[in-house]
Amino acid sequence: MSVLGHVFEGAGISTVLVALVREHVEKVKPPRALFVPFPYGHTLGKPNDPEYQHSVIASALDLLNRPSGPVLADFQGEAGPKELIQASAVQPSTSTINGTNPADEVTSLRELYERWVTDHDGRTMVGLSGIPQRRFRGTVRFMEEYAQNGGADMKERPEDVSVPQFMRYCVDGIKAFYYEARMSQRSNDTEEEIHSWFWGETAISKLIQDVAKRMNETDDAELKVFANGLAR
Repeated sequence: MSVLGHVFEGAGISTVLVALVREHVEKVKPPRALFVPFPYGHTLGKPNDPEYQHSVIASALDLLNRPSGPVLADFQGEAGPKELIQASAVQPSTSTINGTNPADEVTSLRELYERWVTDHDGRTMVGLSGIPQRRFRGTVRFMEEYAQNGGADMKERPEDVSVPQFMRYCVDGIKAFYYEARMSQRSNDTEEEIHSWFWGETAISKLIQDVAKRMNETDDAELKVFANGLAR
C-alpha cells in the first residue's frame, strides 16, 4: 500500500495510509501515513466501536492538511485493542483434541456457522480461498497431506497463487469459519476466550500448527514467513 501511495500521488491523487507496521512505512516513505499501534486485523482499532474508529479515520485525514511529505504521524488516541495471544502461548487440552478427526470437527460446526451467516444477513469472513465451507473436508485433507510431506496441492488453487499463499488463504478461511461458529454458539465470549478455545481445544488448530511446523523445517525464508502467519 505504501508503494501504491506513491503511484496515486504521481497521478495527482492525494493519499493517506493507515499503517500497522512502522518499519515498512519508514523504509518506503509513502506521502502520508498514520501509524496505529493495533494488532493485525484491527486497522481502525476497537471492533464494534464506531466512535473510536471514526477518530482513527479523522486523524488519518488530518494528514491531508500537511503542506509537504513524506509524513509519518502516530495516532494519539486512547489505547486500542490488545494484541491477541499467540497459538504458542495456549496450552492445548490433549484430552479434548486427541482422537478428534479435524474433518469431522469441521462438519460438526456447520450448523452453528450457517446460523451465524443467517443471523448476520449473509455476512461472513469465510471465502478467501474460494472454496465453499461445505467442501472444507477437502481443504482439511490438503492440510493433512502438506503437514505430512509438504508436497500437497489442490485443483482449486489459481495458477497465479503459490501453494504456501493458497495454504494461507485456506487456513484463514477455516479459522474464520470456526470463530463465527463459536460466536454463534457463545455470543458473550470475549475475543481472548474464543482465541483460547480455538488454539487450546480444537483438532484443527493442531493441524494448522503441524502445517506451520512443516514450513519452518525448510531453509526457505519465505515459507517461514507464511508459517508465522498461520499460527496466530
